[in-house]
Amino acid sequence: MKFLCDLLKYLSFLILIKPFIYLVLGVNISGIKNLPKLDNQPAILVANHNSHIDTLILMSLFTCSQILKIHPLAAIDYFCKNKIFEFIFKTLIGIVPIKRKVTKSSATNMYSEVNKILQKNETIIIYPEGSRGNSSDIQSFKSGVAHIAQMNPNVPVIPIYINGPDRILPKGTLLWIPFIANVYVAEPIYYDNTSTKMFTEKIRSIVEQLKEEHRIKEEL
Repeated sequence: MKFLCDLLKYLSFLILIKPFIYLVLGVNISGIKNLPKLDNQPAILVANHNSHIDTLILMSLFTCSQILKIHPLAAIDYFCKNKIFEFIFKTLIGIVPIKRKVTKSSATNMYSEVNKILQKNETIIIYPEGSRGNSSDIQSFKSGVAHIAQMNPNVPVIPIYINGPDRILPKGTLLWIPFIANVYVAEPIYYDNTSTKMFTEKIRSIVEQLKEEHRIKEEL
């Protein structure tokens, strides 16, 4: 069953998703050397959240073989709201369904699931804002990412800034508009024994710096 799911995921990115992202939309990448190799090494990809297409853009930065090892964290109430959605997003995208409203029990289950993925040398994508905003206004980050990093101190955390998806697929609409997305990838950082609050702010600060880098480029 896992082989079949991996095959479907591989083919969906090879034939549909990556060609759409690169040929129809277009992606500019800064800091591509900072992307993890994903060769028997897990990573935590942390990005601002603009649109549902964020995940497809981030995953498309990697080869189809690498994509098999990537698991975005996604809201269970939306992405698993029916059997069709659950099949598409769990099988073809490989999401880890999580509850929006965090309780002690749901947090424990989420951390357990994420830790299992990282211990298998696979990678997660997490959006600490918790919900979609816009690329010009990064919301406060929730501390879950810092707790994950604290439990996995040897796993690199890769801060990423994405600009453009909120125009490609605006929140609240199914209309796709062709715009080029810009992705900025920072150097990896590791949990540094500070408080989870301070580490969360450190990640957000780096994402803000990447946002400023984009603003400066746009003005040139």
